Amino acid sequence: MTERRALLVDAFAAEPLAGNAAGVVPAAAALTDEQMRAAARELGASETAFVRDSGPADRRLRFFSPTDEVDLCGHATVAAHAHLHREGAIEAGEHTVETNVGVHDVEVTPEGVVWVAGEAPTVDVVDPDLDRVGAALGVDPAALRDVGADLPVAVASTGLPYLVVPVNFLSRLGEADPDDDAVAALAEAYGAAGVYAFTFDAVDREATLHGRAFLPGLGVAEDPVTGTASGAVAAYCRTVGAFDGDPPAEIRCEQGHFVDRPGVVRVRAETADAGDDPGCVWTGGRAPTALDGRLTLPADEDDGIIEA
Repeated sequence: MTERRALLVDAFAAEPLAGNAAGVVPAAAALTDEQMRAAARELGASETAFVRDSGPADRRLRFFSPTDEVDLCGHATVAAHAHLHREGAIEAGEHTVETNVGVHDVEVTPEGVVWVAGEAPTVDVVDPDLDRVGAALGVDPAALRDVGADLPVAVASTGLPYLVVPVNFLSRLGEADPDDDAVAALAEAYGAAGVYAFTFDAVDREATLHGRAFLPGLGVAEDPVTGTASGAVAAYCRTVGAFDGDPPAEIRCEQGHFVDRPGVVRVRAETADAGDDPGCVWTGGRAPTALDGRLTLPADEDDGIIEA
């Protein structure tokens, strides 16, 4: 048997039991794939980050859902670095983290806010049938057409593509009752991982917008608070000219209120100095610890799991 410290850390939340929960196993260097998969299954979070040594970066993170390895996970990256900083294992400042898809930049502020750099943003305006979009989301299509003259639907990405759908009012967004199969089909039709519906009619006066992320094609009916979607919608807003005048230096995307996991993703854009490079988008937030304990894992050669 092998024991490891294991935590549940709530990314993009001010207080525990909010935001988006991620598992964190801080000393995972010697764990096998099957042990990491078993730990993720036991913790039950959508993703668990396993902290390991790295050659090209300051540390390596591997991510597992309860069933599969995931190449990259923004909220688990935030959770892992917030925990390591809180423990004194890493200092505030600039860091690099190796994942299955490459090396990424991370910044940790002295106050414990973790910022993660996304890929260069892309935004492609599309023209879907709004009746189909409304039916998939369970939203009156009139609520989409009301803003459609000024704000288009688009596929936006800073690493993971979303079909970004503007909605006129928070009340309409709150009434959404998605058809999971229809949402998955809609996202697939546009090469997106999911659908991110948003409105500028936010709950908190300091928030820029309110969003809901639906990713049934990835096994997540509704994600509580989504860093990749927040980065995507921030890139969308800048590209389509959603703001009067210059866009704000920091966009605050609130999410999770309709699933009782409220949180805020802070987003800032870093513009390239010259050339055609579009720069990158940083997503950040706090991540308090909700659960801290020890997990006993079976030896890998005798994990008790019967394969079909």
